[in-house]
Amino acid sequence: MHADLQEDERLTRFTKVCLGFPKTERQMMGLHASFRVKKKTFAYFVNDHHGDGIVGVLCKVLPGDNAALIKADPARFYMPAYVGPRGWVGLRLDVGRVNWKEVEELARGSFQLVTGKGVD
Repeated sequence: MHADLQEDERLTRFTKVCLGFPKTERQMMGLHASFRVKKKTFAYFVNDHHGDGIVGVLCKVLPGDNAALIKADPARFYMPAYVGPRGWVGLRLDVGRVNWKEVEELARGSFQLVTGKGVD
């Protein structure tokens, strides 16, 4: 496989996290991916969405948590277009070192909010 055709390693790692939850699937949309369970999206991987230059993940959070996360660490968290006002937060994977435990916790919380169940 040519280097320019290889999947982004951050997408590969995020896919492993998300597909570790029960009955999940990944759907690719160009450089982006959505992760679904029971036909409901619980996470997105975005890469330069509409030319914003950001590589990140989008996850659903409890009401108000997106604003709190953004306020606490605006260099890493952001309000994503379209879904942000509906209770989602973006976490950048393109600034500094990625804390994959934090990414997994965010994805797990989103999965639980969407399914109404635990992951176990």
